[in-house]
Amino acid sequence: MDNRPLYLGVAATFADLVARVPADRLSGPGLGEWSLRDLIGHTVSAALRPIAPAEAERPAAESPEGYAAIIRTAPPEMIAAGQASVDRNARDFGRALGARPETVVREHLDRAAAALDAVGDDHLVVTPIGAMRLGDWLPTRTLELVVHGSDVAQAAGVDVTFDAGAVAESAALAARMAAAIGAGLPLLRALTGREPLPAGFTTVL
Repeated sequence: MDNRPLYLGVAATFADLVARVPADRLSGPGLGEWSLRDLIGHTVSAALRPIAPAEAERPAAESPEGYAAIIRTAPPEMIAAGQASVDRNARDFGRALGARPETVVREHLDRAAAALDAVGDDHLVVTPIGAMRLGDWLPTRTLELVVHGSDVAQAAGVDVTFDAGAVAESAALAARMAAAIGAGLPLLRALTGREPLPAGFTTVL
């Protein structure tokens, strides 16, 4: 499957969503301790940064779900440092959105799209866990956009409709991530109506 159209389509939907967020909601609740501005900033930081080629001989993870598995098995101090960095980036990128977040988000999208044109799917690119093939890394960014785009829509009180194919692929990836971290069966039982998910269940950190 060509992941680029899915990613770019979802990114465009996210940019349109941000353009419809009421300005008076930006300082209000977003997700957890983040304001809505922080949440948008995190989404930009995590999913719309331009792809950067990696100087490595082999990938750190061989699949999108392998990315989640590596993060989950990292030492606690590395996980804590990573989460602190995510928080900083969310607030830094959120502040950088300024008074016209939609304009800044579209600028990020344009730069990300241009960077994609220069990298092939088999090329290694920089990720938080090390090098990954672009074709394996991009689906994780599409997942970020779909999930956090829905978070933004809910916090802002506006509707959003993502491409059905992108939602299906993101849901399938989340399921593979769950299996990769040993939580596939609880997810499957929840999806088939057997029992609810455990409190705090998530496939990502």
